[in-house]
Amino acid sequence: MGKNFVISPSYLKTILMLKIEHIGIAVNKLSDSIPLFEKLLNSPCYKTEAVESEMVTTAFFRQGDTKIELLESTGPDSVVARFIEKKGMGLHHIAFEVDDIEKEMDRLKKEGFALLNEKPKQGADNKLICFLHPKHTNGLLVELCMERK
Repeated sequence: MGKNFVISPSYLKTILMLKIEHIGIAVNKLSDSIPLFEKLLNSPCYKTEAVESEMVTTAFFRQGDTKIELLESTGPDSVVARFIEKKGMGLHHIAFEVDDIEKEMDRLKKEGFALLNEKPKQGADNKLICFLHPKHTNGLLVELCMERK
């Protein structure tokens, strides 16, 4: 039998990535994808939001504690448009909720990860966000997000 492990409260205070906050999926058209995901998840889209700085419109679904975020490009030069052109629709990123985004950004820089933005920026759903370069995360785009206070 395996050993039982006890996690101390002081260790929990050092955990900076709290949970998967959402999974981002790049889509061509929200008007096609929202009804599809409503059927798939058996859940309504609860919110859409434009994020002008990222040139996307988002649509959110809640599945338990995790959200699904659909991303539609609002311009041909956006990151999402280039992603779809290169890889097609599908998994774009995984976002982790963090307690202190600046502290986590500093920690990850010291660990050798490349950040795509040096300071947190405004994202969808009242979050401050930062992305990690996929070349340092086995090809996966990772987003850090923290509730804006």
